[in-house]
Amino acid sequence: MQKITEKIAALPDDTNYFSLEFFPPRTQIGFSNLQTRLERMSSTLRPLFVTVTWGAGGCTASRSLELAEICQRQLGLTTCLHLTCTNMKRKTIDEALEQAKVLGIRNILALRGDPPRQDEYRLEDEIEEGKGDEEGSNEEFIWAIDLVRYIRRVHGDFFCIGVAGYPEGHADQSHPTEQDPLHDLPYLVDKTKAGADFIMTQLFYDLGAYTMYQKMLREHESGTFAEIPIIPGLMPLQSYEILMRTTKLAHAKVPRELLHSLQSVKGDDEAVKQVGVEYISEIVEGIRAVKAKGPRGFHFYTLNLEKAVGSLLERCNLIPPDPNENAIDEFPIITNGTNGLSHNRTTSTSSSAAAQLTTNSHRSSSPARATPLNSNTREATWDDYPNGRFGDARSPAFNPPLTYSPTSLTVSPTQALTLWGTPTTNAEISALFISHLSGDSPTQLPWSESATLSPETKLITSELTRLTTEKGYWTIASQPAVDALSSSDPIHGWGPPGGFVFQKAFVEFFVPASHFHTHLKPHLASLHAKGEISFYAGNAAGHFIGSETAEAVHAVTWGSFAGKEIATATMVEEVSFRAWVEEAFGIWGEWGRCLGEGSRVGRVGREEARGSMEFLRRVRRDVWLVNVIGHDFREGGKLWELLLEV
Repeated sequence: MQKITEKIAALPDDTNYFSLEFFPPRTQIGFSNLQTRLERMSSTLRPLFVTVTWGAGGCTASRSLELAEICQRQLGLTTCLHLTCTNMKRKTIDEALEQAKVLGIRNILALRGDPPRQDEYRLEDEIEEGKGDEEGSNEEFIWAIDLVRYIRRVHGDFFCIGVAGYPEGHADQSHPTEQDPLHDLPYLVDKTKAGADFIMTQLFYDLGAYTMYQKMLREHESGTFAEIPIIPGLMPLQSYEILMRTTKLAHAKVPRELLHSLQSVKGDDEAVKQVGVEYISEIVEGIRAVKAKGPRGFHFYTLNLEKAVGSLLERCNLIPPDPNENAIDEFPIITNGTNGLSHNRTTSTSSSAAAQLTTNSHRSSSPARATPLNSNTREATWDDYPNGRFGDARSPAFNPPLTYSPTSLTVSPTQALTLWGTPTTNAEISALFISHLSGDSPTQLPWSESATLSPETKLITSELTRLTTEKGYWTIASQPAVDALSSSDPIHGWGPPGGFVFQKAFVEFFVPASHFHTHLKPHLASLHAKGEISFYAGNAAGHFIGSETAEAVHAVTWGSFAGKEIATATMVEEVSFRAWVEEAFGIWGEWGRCLGEGSRVGRVGREEARGSMEFLRRVRRDVWLVNVIGHDFREGGKLWELLLEV
């Protein structure tokens, strides 16, 4: 039942402490494996406290509270629950705070999330229901300060409240033109005066930016920040792709010297982690070198992974003494099948370099002994690489949330209108996909994070374009077949040098229901009967069709390296596909809401927005998302021939 500030105040002034952030996995088996990992990490690393993320709009409320209960009650860890107030009903916030009290949680990190978009939601509600959704209004919670004030007004001093700080300046848009901590300063002053007890920063890799930020706060003329704990947020490096994606979404700079250090090893995740340990340990030492009053804290964004943060904590001597130094526990790894890459949307990687996720060492289901302070044990490293859309669904790190945005889109509503306009026909949608593939005038799609195709995808753009122009398929993920190319290959290579990499071709696309049921599904069933392909399909209504049993796992990218087990980097399976189907169809809805926002601010007429939103809603309800895997990795063009012959 301790507050974070009470625990910090009880430490000697020259003490260093650290905290760890975790998120609730999307799959139940991943959740079970995270519990095992938490038990080990809590006993071997011994953080001062942990934080548990909260999905935008309360979308992970029950799982976040379940994870917080495990941390607080079962493991005895002082736990801080995130709350994002954007698009949150007061009832949801009240329930979360009351449940936190029941669990003995006395610490809340009060976050805003992205700018509120109440009106756009209401416009879509009018289309769906014929009226506005007043009950869903979030007028009471527009900014984080509103949440801080509300907690203080309703719950007094029961909760210790943290707020976010931005060493490089906060940005509301995906491509900010200006970020300045000075611009944010008045708002941070107000949040702190409203009742914040500590400040936790956004992740950063620029030591100079943080030290200037801390100095600015400590020396502020108001004296508001003279004593308040300021905890820097750091994210250990897991892969080059995760670094670039996360810093883009968080609007954090990647210093030139870090990029230079990564240039020669960016295809080898193990080497990237080592560079990260070295680089971030220098940041830690740089922060320590600045004189400060009171204990010095560090917050680490773990992505639910263990090895990198464990190595970093050991390197920096941040792990406190073990009161049970000789204790050794046994922890099992839960296994149950696994999962695949997007030429458009990837969470961990892009097609070629993405193949650095997991090794077959995680397939062992037998218990293994966990040695305290050893971050290289099999329990710690079985899912050592970030697990995203095509990672291992059993992993605690499967599909990590890299921002607290209330939308899955990676662009702002204004940018969405500029990029995608107000389509009302399938032909207009097809034109967007063709433009994305052509590269003549690069167009980012709602399911992509970049307008630029990966070098690997460029090798199959003609095939993907034919699928759109001849069949009407809207492709959002793909990769070509690869047969034993060097791990140093400039396009397909990944992992340590001297190895060989392999890939099965696969493609993922939206297709109209009439074509799917009448033509495509029978054709795929016939091909599967011959052993040529496997497939999964789902729609917005939750209907699902698969060619395999639920336990089937398809390795579509793997590698052979000297002195290592076969490394399985990219996998496709039912559980991960189902999770992605939910998100992919949610993006159709987010796209429509952007039109509502455009109508609200006058960038598009209300009737035009309404017509396009109605069209996108019909499309969302009609289409199926289909993933097809070609099993002949030695015959590069086979999958495309099979699909085009339908």
